[in-house]
Amino acid sequence: MHALDTLPLLPYPRSITRAAGVLHVPARPEVVPPTPHAEPAIPVEGCAHVAGLHAQGYRLTITPQGAHIEAADPAGLFYGRMTWRQVARLGREAIPCGVIEDWPDIPVRGVLLDISRDKVPTMATLCLLIEMLAEWKVNHITLYMEHTFAYFNHRDVWAAAAPLTAEEVRTLDAFCRERHIELAPFQNSFGHFERWLKHHRYRPLAECPDGFVGADGKWRAPTTLDPTNPAALALIAELYAELLPNFTSQRLYIGGDETWELGKGHSRQEVEQRGQGAVYFDYLRKLKELALAHGRTPLYFGDMVWNHFSNQLGVMDREMVHVDWGYYRSYPYRDHGAKLADANVPFWFAPGTSTWCTLTGCNEAGMGSNRAAVQAGIEFGAGGILNTDWGDAGHWQTLPVSFIGFAAGAAMAWFEEGNADGVIRASLDPHVFHDAAGVMGQAAYDLADTWLKVSENPTCSAFLHQLLADGWACQLPANVTKSTLIEAEAHVLAAINRMSQARMDRPDAGLIVEEFAHNARMAVAACRLGRLLLDKDTSERGRAPLAHELELVVAEHRRVWLARNRPGGLDDSLRVLETRLKECRQPVFVP
Repeated sequence: MHALDTLPLLPYPRSITRAAGVLHVPARPEVVPPTPHAEPAIPVEGCAHVAGLHAQGYRLTITPQGAHIEAADPAGLFYGRMTWRQVARLGREAIPCGVIEDWPDIPVRGVLLDISRDKVPTMATLCLLIEMLAEWKVNHITLYMEHTFAYFNHRDVWAAAAPLTAEEVRTLDAFCRERHIELAPFQNSFGHFERWLKHHRYRPLAECPDGFVGADGKWRAPTTLDPTNPAALALIAELYAELLPNFTSQRLYIGGDETWELGKGHSRQEVEQRGQGAVYFDYLRKLKELALAHGRTPLYFGDMVWNHFSNQLGVMDREMVHVDWGYYRSYPYRDHGAKLADANVPFWFAPGTSTWCTLTGCNEAGMGSNRAAVQAGIEFGAGGILNTDWGDAGHWQTLPVSFIGFAAGAAMAWFEEGNADGVIRASLDPHVFHDAAGVMGQAAYDLADTWLKVSENPTCSAFLHQLLADGWACQLPANVTKSTLIEAEAHVLAAINRMSQARMDRPDAGLIVEEFAHNARMAVAACRLGRLLLDKDTSERGRAPLAHELELVVAEHRRVWLARNRPGGLDDSLRVLETRLKECRQPVFVP
């Protein structure tokens, strides 16, 4: 039997002391099916508000007579129970004795789930994910919303999106609070407003109502509100007044990122007179006043600061929280942390699972960005870590592709030093996939290393996704060759074949395998498209096998999507895939 300090736990605790003896576990009735969140057969006693323990900390003591938890506060008591759940899961007949004492590195350990880029999960999906994150000691969740809340006066914006209702948000809020998770509201309030501005009713509120030319030289539809238009601020005030009463959180995400056309339209004259930074920060301050009027502390994304106003840290508002995002290990978290701390600006860091636009994930970017963010956050005093999971370009990655990123981010934010990559990998089968065969975790991890077979550059982790997105117009880098694409395809198929041997006791076990298989099929189709491009083979004979693959991809995308998500956004997500299929079927094809 393993000693207590050798058990793979998620997150791995800060301190484990072995003790002699074991706690014997009574046999469970065979008629009770195992579930991933089943409570241990042995109940555990606990008491909160014990002096001498860290905030959110606990002490779990296991003796041959039973288990007992002492905690600094109710949250710590809950986290002690989550650790006990995992220990009991691993000790099927006998649990090794000892003492676990634990507390977090980062006070707020959050997850952002994008529910605006086409994919809005069902309530069952959200609750399942919340349960998982709670066990890993995540204590903050926000659902990124642009247009996916059912605002009473704005049905034309959300009608096709299958949005969350006020009642559903209140249900989720209560569900989270029971698990010591803060559910924080998010309403993008400056940029990324294109889902509103595409409607004639809201077009006058745009910075550039007729669109603008982006940095890539292409025309784009309007995305940013006009910060000089009082009607734009009045709309945001109306949205806050309806949205915020459904949340008990005292925080509010206001967005503020990627205001690409600021100063190119209605605000041009004011920007020329006062400067872009002054106009930008003034509008954020107005949003702040709206938030404070509801008793909420606003959080905003900081990309505009670093891209345009990095010399203006001294004028930044200290009543708002700067959320600094970066999705690769190389992002300058330490440099930014030092500057923000020196300027006394409250800040969080926002790494990512980095699964979006990858099909199968990317460990180097997902685990790497979380590692860099947490290390810098500890060093410079970040108030929180927000592990983001976006859905750019159709939200093609299925939910399980992000499980490793969620688990890794949670473990690192809790106790970074003790949760090395290998420690996290060892915890995937027992506490993420619940696979008794011990194959699912490594197979999923290997899938998220597929990009290594395509190219050595981690920024190419999105290349297979890009092949499907751009199709026959895709430009292949010199280091992507037929042999690398063949190797990548073989790598994907080998990982999927190993997954067939898994013995997961999760209720969604079969669906998880199907979801990974779907993303694998998409990756295989991308590899085959890339090889046709390299061969300059646009013949009907060359396209026919790819057309067959894409037929399966389109059919599976719809089926797999609806297993966890609402139908709103599905057609939009499918549009590019259906275009690729149509191209392959054309009798006379002109790329």
